[in-house]
Amino acid sequence: MAKEILAKIKLQCPAGQATPAPPVGPALGQHGVNIGQFVKQFNDKTKDLQGILTPAEITVFKDKTFTFIIKSPPASVLLKQSAGIVKGSPEPNRQKVGQVNKQQIREIAARKLADLNVSNLESAMRIIEGTAHTMGLKIVD
Repeated sequence: MAKEILAKIKLQCPAGQATPAPPVGPALGQHGVNIGQFVKQFNDKTKDLQGILTPAEITVFKDKTFTFIIKSPPASVLLKQSAGIVKGSPEPNRQKVGQVNKQQIREIAARKLADLNVSNLESAMRIIEGTAHTMGLKIVD
């Protein structure tokens, strides 16, 4: 028989650097999850991404055990990394803060494809291009 699910929690933590401090501790503590065990497992699974903001979807069961899935980093984080910028534009329609090329868009879309609600790479690229535009990034060929 399958375990009964108590809660599903979504968190974003720096890969390989999660700590029991907020937001991890309070989010998991209220459901009785062993926070130290989660932090250790999360850091072990994400050590190759080191420092990149990484989402995790945690399923907590009635017996206080848990499982979690690591998602791909947010598109905005990957775009900032590719463009070499710290943050997006405050006025994306007027002020461009950087640029990315189609190849970088393709690589990000391929990396995010499993987490996006599309079935092909071209549609994923359009989603990533839209995110780039709203961040104030110019797309070049």
